[in-house]
Amino acid sequence: MNIKILSILSLFIVIYSCKKTEENIANDADTKNNTQELTESDISKLDFIDFGLDEKTEGAIENWQEYYQLVDIVKKVKKADLVFFKDNNKAIITLLKDLKKNIPEPVNTPATLARILVLETKIFKLESLSNLSTTRKEELLSTIKEFLVAVSNLNFQMNKKLEKDNQNIQKPQ
Repeated sequence: MNIKILSILSLFIVIYSCKKTEENIANDADTKNNTQELTESDISKLDFIDFGLDEKTEGAIENWQEYYQLVDIVKKVKKADLVFFKDNNKAIITLLKDLKKNIPEPVNTPATLARILVLETKIFKLESLSNLSTTRKEELLSTIKEFLVAVSNLNFQMNKKLEKDNQNIQKPQ
């Protein structure tokens, strides 16, 4: 009878010990993923098409200061510097409001405004994820990629708008 009780007790201790080890390993892995810092090389490995501005587009928006503030933010994000997004909600809201309000006339179209609204969404998403302590590195990288793609699409849209405006298509009579 004593051997039977001792066997059951030993089996229970072994099973209980194994379960704790698995939980500790899982918790260590989660902590490791959460505490990994972003580097410039992590961001440079992101796969997306980065459209720049054409010369004509640059000339058309040369006085659009809010856009150039956005370009500075993009440069910092590409260097893994997310300080602008840390507890800076008022500055972000002001930048986005002024960005929409001061669109230069040559590129002021519903399509450009739509790209700016998408960009606004991605900026707010990046801000919230960069301020959370539980955000994993993969999630943050994915959100940074979405933000960079949104900026690239805005550039592409403005380029296409001015390209289309410069076409001289003769209509048959």
